[in-house]
Amino acid sequence: MATSAPLIESGLLKKLDRLAIQTRRAMAGDLQGERRSPRRGASVEFADFRPYTSGDDIRQIDWNLYARMERVFLKLFVAEEELHVHLLVDTSASMDWGTPNKLRYAKQVAAAFGYIALANLDRVSVTAFAAGAGTAQLPGVRGKRGAVPLFNFLQQLPTGQSGDLTKSCHRYIQSARTPGPLLLCSDLLDAGWKDALSALASRPFEITVMHILAPQELEPELDGDFRLTDSEGGPAIEVSADLDLLRRYHEHLVGWQAEIERFCNGRGIGYLSVDTAVPIEEFVLGRMRRRGVLR
Repeated sequence: MATSAPLIESGLLKKLDRLAIQTRRAMAGDLQGERRSPRRGASVEFADFRPYTSGDDIRQIDWNLYARMERVFLKLFVAEEELHVHLLVDTSASMDWGTPNKLRYAKQVAAAFGYIALANLDRVSVTAFAAGAGTAQLPGVRGKRGAVPLFNFLQQLPTGQSGDLTKSCHRYIQSARTPGPLLLCSDLLDAGWKDALSALASRPFEITVMHILAPQELEPELDGDFRLTDSEGGPAIEVSADLDLLRRYHEHLVGWQAEIERFCNGRGIGYLSVDTAVPIEEFVLGRMRRRGVLR
């Protein structure tokens, strides 16, 4: 779905400046940023002492402690280093559907998450995948100057045809070896979703799945006879919609979402069900913060 409307309005961008990505564990990055690292380095936050050894920087000696103990110790500080934030966007044909459109909403979520990372001096890369359109990638960008290429890349992403989530995730773990937060935006309408998530979980990413569905999928309003066509090339199905069919559909949907959430919880993966009817600002500032994805 192509549209010239900005993914993130300027008013929301100002609010995103005050947020940060919530990580469950410290991760060592490459450059100095605004994230705690498990390493010791130079920053303003004290971490520990260690005895002085020949060749150490004498400027780090704690002379007050020396006066009390008559032993020389160095002050250690928490190193603040960047994270590598991974954004994965499903651009298969099934995502280009619904009102509001699922693919546009996925782009908005990815744009907001990526902007927050850039505002905190973290590095962001984006990978979009669908069989028909192939794989599109934005290499790592950093700092607020990276917001423009990030937004432009997401805005211009085309819709693919049939997707293969499993193959895409397996390819990704072979090429992306830097640990860090990983956000997957997908409707998970792929029979191999378990294998795909297992592949991502086999690497030291901190994964959050944004399970994006349109309101027409969550609460379909159908009545009478219909011919359903598969946007990714599957066979058409004739259905007669009545109250009993809608009840069974809803039960299956709720059970499917619960199964995905249990699967994710068992592998340390965060899971958020997403209704595209919820305004993007409300979702990001409200639900993503309440669920501990952002702070």
